[in-house]
Amino acid sequence: MTDTTHKVTAPGERLTGPAAGRLMRLATYASVSTAAVLILVKLVAWWMTDSIAMLSSLVDSMLDIAAALVTLVAVRHALSPADSDHRFGHGKAEPLAALAQAGLITGSAFFLLIEAIHRFFQPATVENSELGIAVMVFSIILTFALTRFQAYVVRRTQSVAISADSLHYISDILMNSAVIAALILVTYFDFPLADPLIGLAIAFWIVRSAWTIARKSYDMLMDRELPDEDREKIFEIVRGHPQALGVHDLRTRSSGPNTFIQMHLEIPGDFTLERAHAIADAVEMDVRAAFPDADVLIHQDPYVATAKEI
Repeated sequence: MTDTTHKVTAPGERLTGPAAGRLMRLATYASVSTAAVLILVKLVAWWMTDSIAMLSSLVDSMLDIAAALVTLVAVRHALSPADSDHRFGHGKAEPLAALAQAGLITGSAFFLLIEAIHRFFQPATVENSELGIAVMVFSIILTFALTRFQAYVVRRTQSVAISADSLHYISDILMNSAVIAALILVTYFDFPLADPLIGLAIAFWIVRSAWTIARKSYDMLMDRELPDEDREKIFEIVRGHPQALGVHDLRTRSSGPNTFIQMHLEIPGDFTLERAHAIADAVEMDVRAAFPDADVLIHQDPYVATAKEI
């Protein structure tokens, strides 16, 4: 028997099992740590600059750490194995966490919108802008490093919660860049309205990001079918078996790190049950090779010439 316990995956190949779990947990720890550092430096910078754009970035970082903690708990729960009360595992904890992130992000957007409108009618002088710019540059560098690591984790694990967290931090990079632009325009070009105007732009960007996260999470919670290219890939795998004469009632869905695939496989009616079972096992192994985290369930049907794939 071949020992696959220490199987080495090719660079970029999707990880499964404990290896994927470790990587996802590491990403959540990195996210929480990054948010904590950014809150500290932005708090000092806002206190010294009194910039609404800086405040907007601080508020977003405070929500970042809340979202990151939600993601950390959700990922740990989603990686828990199936039990007698949760036969399909706990994978939906991931999209639930992502949906919670979307709510937090939307809340921050409305707060910033109110503050920006207030500052639009009552412009205030921005002080110590050089410090603010330095803090934003530091934030961009740190956040960029985190998003690159998160992108690697998402590529290797397909985690929807880490993906949502990464999208949030990508919007942070744009936000921090906008804050730098506001500080420069206010300080060096005497354009005080730039601060609230950019604050408004940031608020709308945050809402857009929240919608993207919420839509993806909703699809997973509602058991949306896998993408058409994945379903076609499953059909091609079945067609690759000469004794598998057709497939119908293909049903697919994803739940956090897990994928569920069900189908009715059409096999010649005069085959013995043992032979039909062997064919179904062969198809199942090939499907699992293409979708490593999939739970595959195949029902065997006698072949009917008029049956159609649906």
